[in-house]
Amino acid sequence: MFKKKKILCIIPARSGSKGIRNKNIKKLGDHPLIAWPIKSALKSRYLDMVLVSTDSLKISKIAKKYGAEVPFLRPKKLATDSARTVDAIKHAIKFLEEKNKFFDYILCLESTSPLSSSKDINNVINLLYKNSHKADSIVGVSRCISQHPEYLFLKKKNSLLKRYLNKGNIYKRRQDLSHLYFIDGSLYLAKVKSIFLNNSFVSKKTIPFVMPKYKSFEIDDYTDLLIYRTLIKKYE
Repeated sequence: MFKKKKILCIIPARSGSKGIRNKNIKKLGDHPLIAWPIKSALKSRYLDMVLVSTDSLKISKIAKKYGAEVPFLRPKKLATDSARTVDAIKHAIKFLEEKNKFFDYILCLESTSPLSSSKDINNVINLLYKNSHKADSIVGVSRCISQHPEYLFLKKKNSLLKRYLNKGNIYKRRQDLSHLYFIDGSLYLAKVKSIFLNNSFVSKKTIPFVMPKYKSFEIDDYTDLLIYRTLIKKYE
């Protein structure tokens, strides 16, 4: 509990994955991918419960081994390629509320962003609490540089390139670019009421938590996995 607020951590981990088969149980360092957010969450002193939402018995068994709670198997309709993570989050909240377990905040961690640490978790909780008068949620973001809109091009019908922002041939230095950010999937924190009201962790009352570059991309394919297997040797 933090400042009399109960916080639930939900780690979504469905069995299906097109980029990498059985992605959530692939080894990263000495542990399967699903273990990394569990380990970070359990190290946080602010979380009241760490829950894994999965449709897989195998993932459930591994998650329990690492200390997470898996009180249900997620319905298959919430574990398809088209299913939204927020619907799985809402399902978990409703399941617990039916058991008379209520929470004020929900933290969502993804196994595809394995370097989100317990320190990151504690920092976002503190930051949202300090800004609770104006914000209902906080999300991990990273600065957009290499794929900044001012560096992007469109491919025209004649196959020639055209600047996306149509600013002629002016090519800005990185230090002169406007500061733009993208949601990097590292972590999400929101008031329970806000999740149901906005059907998302992001709303008009969302503040950013800037993550360093090495934590800012998700494991979607084998190239990403290989990069993280190199990073993990330094940061685990």
